[in-house]
Amino acid sequence: MRETNLSNRGKGSITDTLAVKYGNINIIIFPDWSQSEESLILELEQVIKTVINHSNSNQITLLINTNGISEDDANLVLSTVAMNLLLTEDFDITVECEISLLGNLDELELRAIAPFLHGRIILQHENLEGLASFIIENVPTYKIESFQNIHIGQLVFDLSTRLFQQGRWIEAIAQYQTLLEIQLGDVDIYYNLNYCYRQLNLINEYFQTLQQGIKLYPQEGRLHFSLIIDLRRNGRIEEAILSAENAAKCLPDDYTFQILKYLTVPSIYENIEEINFYRQRYTQGLRNLIEQTYLKTTEEQQSALAGIGRLTNFYLSYQAQNDIDLQRQYGKLVHEIMAANYPQWVVPLSMPKLQPNQKIRIGYASHYLHSYSGTLWLTGWLRYCDRQNFEIYCYYTGNEPDPVTQQFQSYSDVFHHIPHNLPAACEQIIADKLHILVFPEIGMDAQTMQMAGLRLVPLQCVAWGHPVTTGLPTIDYFLSSELMEPENAQEHYSETLIRLPNIGVSYPKPYIPPVIKTRSDFGLEDDAVIYLCCQAPFKYLPQYDFIFAEIARRLPQAKFVFLRGTLLEPRLKRAFAAVGFNSEDYCVFLSIPERLDYLMINLLSDIYLDTFTWSGGNTTLEAIACNLPIVTCPGKFMRGRHSDSFLKMLGVTDTIAQNEAEYIEIAVKLGLDQAWRGAIAERMSQNHDRLFDDKACVAGLEAFYQQVCSKHFSA
Repeated sequence: MRETNLSNRGKGSITDTLAVKYGNINIIIFPDWSQSEESLILELEQVIKTVINHSNSNQITLLINTNGISEDDANLVLSTVAMNLLLTEDFDITVECEISLLGNLDELELRAIAPFLHGRIILQHENLEGLASFIIENVPTYKIESFQNIHIGQLVFDLSTRLFQQGRWIEAIAQYQTLLEIQLGDVDIYYNLNYCYRQLNLINEYFQTLQQGIKLYPQEGRLHFSLIIDLRRNGRIEEAILSAENAAKCLPDDYTFQILKYLTVPSIYENIEEINFYRQRYTQGLRNLIEQTYLKTTEEQQSALAGIGRLTNFYLSYQAQNDIDLQRQYGKLVHEIMAANYPQWVVPLSMPKLQPNQKIRIGYASHYLHSYSGTLWLTGWLRYCDRQNFEIYCYYTGNEPDPVTQQFQSYSDVFHHIPHNLPAACEQIIADKLHILVFPEIGMDAQTMQMAGLRLVPLQCVAWGHPVTTGLPTIDYFLSSELMEPENAQEHYSETLIRLPNIGVSYPKPYIPPVIKTRSDFGLEDDAVIYLCCQAPFKYLPQYDFIFAEIARRLPQAKFVFLRGTLLEPRLKRAFAAVGFNSEDYCVFLSIPERLDYLMINLLSDIYLDTFTWSGGNTTLEAIACNLPIVTCPGKFMRGRHSDSFLKMLGVTDTIAQNEAEYIEIAVKLGLDQAWRGAIAERMSQNHDRLFDDKACVAGLEAFYQQVCSKHFSA
């Protein structure tokens, strides 16, 4: 049993070892040693008898605070108590009760003890000075007469809850494990224990505990959900699908697990064959899901509504294919589910008449009206809005307000914060009688997808916060960018495509701090050529892994810095091994840092390597603000052409490749030719104003608003 020894007693004393133990139930008292000896002895006898008579006394340690008395005198008092109890009650407290004295502890020792206290027994006469010096906030208190009836499980549960709320994950885990040893834990214990493991990144323990909880509570949906989602997130796709199938068997009426059973695809792929396999699986699964979706009863309608309110089909679009057909099928399904639950909110709406001196009312609804890459650009649309002709309404359905939220609020004529309440948000939008409603993104947040599946406003649009067609029959227009879209772009959208000027958004120029750190602060060598690879793992497709190894083959001092975990590490090992290299000599995996450190890494890097098929958006714009040369290769779809459009608008197109071979050539040349690299960075720096805070796209957006509204006004 693990223990924290604070001091040792002399041999033969009642308290041989002062120990606050992980496994024991630690109860503390604060006697007033200045009271009469008779009263003191009677009170201590009463407490010790109560502890000995507790049904779990063998697991309890009684901690006695000795502020105000010497150690020897405290032991003398306890010797008297022991003799009295032996004579009157036949209790041998040296055998039947574990006692430790606590006295003369410094602040660090007091803080070390506090997380292991399960409770305090209140005495009639207490040492107020000792109480004041001890850190015991939120420690439960019990009267002597009631303590004997407190179940040991309740004591452990209360402490584990307290530690959990304080974010003391290691200590909370110890208490939850104790709780599971002494009683069958309820589902909240497993859920909280899992959360602790996840916070500590103890992945194997996390999954094992989830699986144990599911065996005991097979009907508990949230355990199943966490297991499936996090197995996929950690690249364990086959286990995720098996877990989804098991969940669907355990909870056949929960639509969430029908979706996961049929539509789960990997977050990252091992090889290109996997992409084809899982796309076919998804295609067939979507057919099966649609065929097996029943919306006749209220229960079926509500279960389907809850299911599509818990997740989206976000990962499908990272297969780099035209998703319009699959998205249309899924969008139609979402719309039918929403129509079954809210039939009053799917009927066509007539455009509100525009009275003299009235403005066109534009609404923006999003879960992400805070500092988030998918909506940060929206502040520019609002900031440069023509206030004489437009009235801006914002609907914030998330609940992480920050300074960017305050910007949205200040740029709005009307701002509604309606977190996690779908009906209330919809009712407010309808009540405001908007002319046009814009969703900055659809596809990342489940509630936004639900809202977008309704007809809340006569005209409904989506912008490219999530740059994929929605497939929803209720979304009329997709607001995109003339620089990003290929000629055949309308073939990729179920909505009518609107190509706004330039990059389509007015992105605020980021504040870039001065360089205040060095490469050594991040474990990076000064003489390395640093290639920043900062995209999420699911943007990296396996058919392009060879590019890193090929760059390294031509430039031995290359270092590739990845910022989003190690999921790609096994693939990169294979890619580098194919050319006889060890990936560990070239690839560095750092945890995604705080913003200041993230910008420092941009400033300290030499080259930014963009991803194929789905390029950087926010990350590329921030790299440009740091004057970091960008290597990119435009893809077939708009989602693979962001960086390409940024560089074209910037007027620095030298590092845009047309194919993989040219991409490698440019990346290597930038690494070898420091003068050229510096010239590129200088030109980027001089042309920032061309790219950031663009007002032309806002004028184009508002011209579209006026044009489309005038059609309906005259109809």
